[in-house]
Amino acid sequence: MTTAAHDTPRVDGRRTAAAARRRQREREILEATRALFDERGVRDAQIEDIAQAVGINRAIVYRHFTGKEELFALTLVGYLDELRVALTDSVEDLTGSDERVRATVGAFVDYGLAHPAFVDCAQALMRRTGPELLEEISEGAMFRLGRAISGCLAVLSEILDEGVERGDFKVTDTTLLANQLYASGLGALQLARVGMLVSEAAPGIPRIDRVSGEQVRTYLVTSALALAHQGV
Repeated sequence: MTTAAHDTPRVDGRRTAAAARRRQREREILEATRALFDERGVRDAQIEDIAQAVGINRAIVYRHFTGKEELFALTLVGYLDELRVALTDSVEDLTGSDERVRATVGAFVDYGLAHPAFVDCAQALMRRTGPELLEEISEGAMFRLGRAISGCLAVLSEILDEGVERGDFKVTDTTLLANQLYASGLGALQLARVGMLVSEAAPGIPRIDRVSGEQVRTYLVTSALALAHQGV
């Protein structure tokens, strides 16, 4: 009895230390993944490169994450956490419904333009269905990803809700509109990265025009305000 009582704290202490080391290693892997994303882009970031940056074998990466999809999803969580702060800060001193939407959407575009790897990572995961992601990502990782996305969307949803309560907006489903603006915003940000608009100069003859990030920003802000006022 006495020996067991004395051993229990030691066992608990070893477990706590092991858990702390595991969390630290996971942070190191995610930080290395984020650094490679920002430096090379999502497509060029390989598991071998991530492992090398941390100074570990690639097999160790798979001890901490179920696979590449989960690693990318949790790296996206880091971007989304930063984005939520940017969105929140953008409306901190604003009160008008229109100016709050304008500031929030503008902050989203500014963040996406400054972090192109965020756009790539978010779009890559959105191309997968929910069941597909659940097959490759643990429930814990999916929960963290869902919480990060919903945290960003909640900032805009609350602004839309307040606008509806004031009678400024006519949105029937603010959650749907917030999700739609997020998805379409990612697509428009990709357009800004490409920097080109394609149209038809004449039947069968394509024309390429330039498009700037500022043009995309203005378009997304104007579209968001129009949808909020018209109601969807």
